[in-house]
Amino acid sequence: MWPPDPDPEPDPEPARRSAPGAGVPGLRALLPARAFLCSLKGRLLLAESGLSFIIFVCYVASTASAFLTAPLLEFLLALFFLFADAMQLNDKWQGLCWPMMDFLRCVTAALIYFAISITAVAKYSDGAAKAAGVFGFFATIVFAIDFYLIFNDVAKFLKQEGSADETTANKEEEEDSDSDSD
Repeated sequence: MWPPDPDPEPDPEPARRSAPGAGVPGLRALLPARAFLCSLKGRLLLAESGLSFIIFVCYVASTASAFLTAPLLEFLLALFFLFADAMQLNDKWQGLCWPMMDFLRCVTAALIYFAISITAVAKYSDGAAKAAGVFGFFATIVFAIDFYLIFNDVAKFLKQEGSADETTANKEEEEDSDSDSD
């Protein structure tokens, strides 16, 4: 790389040269993988961040500017979880309880969006506030779907762990009862 070669080798096939910057990772290394973005979790996080950004812009343009902090925070948190899941930080940082943090983020976002959307639609008369309220209801649905799916995943995991504990306890009871009869 550095220092540059004084005699660079010529490209054997100059006609098949790819687009400029295609081989250079640069900022593309920060982009999530296409496989993750096509997964259900990736699509939900993209929808959450997109809706939060649209709601933020609507609140900025409306007279209901008191509500713009919640969509901004939810947008930033959704982006953080999007990149954390895409970069598999949950595997690298084992000390954090990622499913619980994601679950709490989704539950609080759904509740907050529902409350401020009702207020924005009922109290404010400008079009931007009404649009933010309608998008807020859509965001409430998306966040509710996400926390429902997270809850089901955690429940399945705990059920599997609980059934493994029960089988271990049953085996111990059988061993104890066999030893008592001797």
